[in-house]
Amino acid sequence: MASATTLAREAASFGAEEDFAALLDATLGDNTGFAGSVITGKVIRVDDDFAVVDVGLKSEGRVPLKEFAPQGAKPDVKPGDVIELFVERYEDRDGSIVLSREKARREEAWTNLEKSFTAQQRVNGVIFGRVKGGFTVDLGGAVAFLPGSQVDIRPVRDVTPLMGSPQPFQILKMDRARGNIVVSRRAVLEETRAEQRAELVQGLKEGMVLDGVVKNITDYGAFVDLGGVDGLLHVTDIAWRRINHPSEALTIGQQVKVQVIRFNPETQRISLGMKQLMADPWENVATKYPVGGKFSGRVTNITDYGAFVELEPGVEGLVHVSEMSWTKKNVHPGKIVATSQEVDVVILDVDGPKRRISLGLKQAVGNPWDVFAEQNPPGAVIEGEIRNITEFGLFIGLGPDLDGMVHMSDLSWDEPGEVAMQAYKKGDMVKAKVLDVDVEKERISLGIKQLQADPAAEVLDRIRKGEVVTCIVTKVEANGIEVKVDDVLTGFIRRAELARDRQDQRPERFAVGEKVDAKVTAVDRAGRRLALTIKGKEVEEERQAMQEYGSSDSGASLGDILGAAIRRRNQGGDE
Repeated sequence: MASATTLAREAASFGAEEDFAALLDATLGDNTGFAGSVITGKVIRVDDDFAVVDVGLKSEGRVPLKEFAPQGAKPDVKPGDVIELFVERYEDRDGSIVLSREKARREEAWTNLEKSFTAQQRVNGVIFGRVKGGFTVDLGGAVAFLPGSQVDIRPVRDVTPLMGSPQPFQILKMDRARGNIVVSRRAVLEETRAEQRAELVQGLKEGMVLDGVVKNITDYGAFVDLGGVDGLLHVTDIAWRRINHPSEALTIGQQVKVQVIRFNPETQRISLGMKQLMADPWENVATKYPVGGKFSGRVTNITDYGAFVELEPGVEGLVHVSEMSWTKKNVHPGKIVATSQEVDVVILDVDGPKRRISLGLKQAVGNPWDVFAEQNPPGAVIEGEIRNITEFGLFIGLGPDLDGMVHMSDLSWDEPGEVAMQAYKKGDMVKAKVLDVDVEKERISLGIKQLQADPAAEVLDRIRKGEVVTCIVTKVEANGIEVKVDDVLTGFIRRAELARDRQDQRPERFAVGEKVDAKVTAVDRAGRRLALTIKGKEVEEERQAMQEYGSSDSGASLGDILGAAIRRRNQGGDE
């Protein structure tokens, strides 16, 4: 098509200016509706901000240089270039044609995109901006909308790596009248993923080692994307060591190497493992941890029945609650140890096939009962605080974990236990003597009265069963009388033993402070008490008198015989 300048020269050659209009009409015909169409032009020159283009019309058109290159880049245009342009207006107020390179590219892009949309073909584009609900994509001049849900198969937190690089997209919807295009990158990935899945599943076998990406994390494990197909990595198969939650060892998006443990071709369920690619720490565990050995470990978990201690990554043992403390009974393990605490333990038992190790915490320290027994043999004097008072005695603290008991019978030589206990209160510091240490039963018997010599010891050593002793009545009761021997030893004469004759067996016959002679029938050295009888003494005296002074058969009365015996005894006493 000839330019307006060429037409003017041709009109001048004809020598008639009025023929110019006729020549223009002959050249253009009636088709002067170029506005809104795409035409071809040739760059004549490049000014500061515009490129002047000859499009074969009445006048040249001008195109802004910024339309020839992305923002910030140098325009790629020079005189002589033939380009396609969009005619916005046929002429403006200056008589120029308003042209647009960008709109021409857009029109061309729309035409190509419509063909791809109709044929359901993928198109290439570049994500270049962010808008509400998604992103903008440049499809070779046409701008499309990419919803956030269509970016990837799984949620993408950071789309920055995808921006600025060519990506394949599927056109979901087009409306040229409104200028709307909706595209999806996810549809392309799903199609590719389906192809990869079919290929991967076909050749999948148990024992294969694959690379994958952690796709999702749950309480019971993690789902790993193997490139088109997902597999479950159970929490127990992540590592040999104890893992309470998969997030302790994995993060979403992490690249991992896994082994196929189980594969069901029918359901296409894949079970994966990571620890299977590592050395099993339980191999030769009995050699590494012999019974009786002492090792250090870290508390990994605490339960109602004990605590688990990690000896090395992947090897844990259980300290049962009964093996945690020598002295703390019926205490929750959480009050003895804490999670992540470093502790010393002793190996009690190892079962390699069952992957079980029994540990002892208390065995790693000396048995305090053995230590106390060694340091404080019977007879040793200790001092401690009264921690508790019960109805049967006192409990004295012998250290942070040990208590010894003073039975109320070991509080005083003279006072009854109930009375002696009234002199003590909780928190008092007292001294006591060690009486016995029973390590097996974990008992320590103490005595306070044993700090002093037993005032009745000498009398107990001297008095023998059958001996007649002089007593002082200290108490008169309905069933007998209580007496004192040598002011230190207590004795009791039962009602039936108060006299030979039944009518005289009355306790009220005796008065407190009265002296009586009685025969010893039993000696209770532990209880420091004597069992006495007056009746037995009288019977014994009668028997001896009968042997010495005759019998009633010889004509002498019992009164005469006893009277003679008493007189003789008195005369012997006078001599």
